[in-house]
Formats: sequence, C-alpha cells, structure tokens
Amino acid sequence: MSQQTPNGITYPESSDNARIWEHLQTMAEDIDPQLSMPQLQVFTASGTWTKPTNAKWVRVIAIGGGGGGGGCAATASGAAACAGGGGGGGYAESLIAASSLGSTVSVVVGGGGNGGAAGANTGSDGGSSSFGSTVVAGGGVGGNGGSSSTAELAETGGAAGVGSLGDLLLSGGDGGNGIVSSGRPAMLGNGGAAWPGASRRAPATTFSGQAGLSAPDAVQPGCGGSGAVSGTGSNSAVAGGDGANGMVIVEAHF
Repeated sequence: MSQQTPNGITYPESSDNARIWEHLQTMAEDIDPQLSMPQLQVFTASGTWTKPTNAKWVRVIAIGGGGGGGGCAATASGAAACAGGGGGGGYAESLIAASSLGSTVSVVVGGGGNGGAAGANTGSDGGSSSFGSTVVAGGGVGGNGGSSSTAELAETGGAAGVGSLGDLLLSGGDGGNGIVSSGRPAMLGNGGAAWPGASRRAPATTFSGQAGLSAPDAVQPGCGGSGAVSGTGSNSAVAGGDGANGMVIVEAHF
C-alpha cells in the first residue's frame, strides 16, 4: 500500500520488504521532474504558450507597449517647440497553478505606439500585453505634440500604463513634459521607463540656430518614445519617437 503527499509524491505505507524497491522507484520517478530547471519562454511578439508536461507552477510577467512621443511643429525665428514623451508600459506578474491553465494559452504582446507625425501631433498609445485572461498590463499613453511658441508653453508627456490583472500590479514611468520658456527649449520630453528598461532621453538641442531634431525611438521593451524638439529658429516640423513593443515572460516550474 502507499500514500501521497499533498504535492503528489508517493511513499510506502506497507512494511512489506519485498516491495520497498518498488516504492523507492516510484518515489524517485515522482521527485525527478521537480529537479528540472524551470522552462523559460520570452514572447516579444504575440503567439501561443504550450503547457509543458509535469509543470506545477507558472510565473508570468507582462509588460505593456510604450506610448509614442509627440511630434513638434515648424518654428519661425524666435520660437521653439518641445513635445511630450510617451508613457512607459505597465507591469503585471502572477504565480499560477499549472493545473488551472489549459494545454495552451494565448499570449498577446502590446505594440509600441507610433511617434506623432511631424507637426504638433500627439503620439499614439501603446497596446496591452496579456497572458490569456489571467495577467494583463496596459500600454503607455502617447505624448502631446509640441506647438511653436515665442513665450511660455508646456506640453504634457503621456501617462504611464498600469498593470490591470495579476498578483503584482505596477505602473510604468510617465513621459517627460516638453516646456518652452521665453521662446527657448527649457525641458525636453523624455520617453517614460518600463520594467526593466530605462527611459529614453530626448535629443539635445542648442537654444538657437539649430534645426529640429528627430526624436529617438524607445529601445527597451515597454519604454516610451521621446518627444521631438526644435531649437529657437526657423525650422521644419519634426516627428516624435516610437514607443517600444511590450513583452511577456512565462516561466514554468516542475
């Protein structure tokens, strides 16, 4: 005869010496899968996760897509424009019993928002990332476009995305504000950060005589694109930087 532990390990209850080796073999076969290394799968594009045989627990991390940075308008002599940066994607994490999951789970990776087109155009929002209906992280909001100003003007960066479903829910970083003061760039709209990446710095510019500079696209998963900026002077309109796609990490434990 035999019994089982709450976690399914079989052990002998009988004192029959002739069967001890059978019990030991059964116990070894039960324990062996639990000594396996966790199986890690990183989704950088949407797809389907297949549950591994003998999986006991599944740890899931979802990061939403970053928002796009705003574009900035053309400027005339004595004017400047600074757009807001895109918000970083949210973060959601859960530890899930594998027995509660189906044999496959749909995985959605939120796309990064496009930077605002050249002109005072707002960047688009990043998409949500999800693991079935169990873990969901929202995308960052696009940064506001930067209008030309010879005086004082502030353009807000995009709000951060937030984790909306899971055990641990965190927000990304807000996009930086773009500020013009006295017709000069005073604050640049950096892209918002997302776990585990850093924010993306907006392009540096001199106060006067420099053409508008294209805003850098986000690089790390879930981070927001930076806002465009134009130094004081007669310059063409500039587009904002794109936000980065999100990511979903699935770690199966045995």
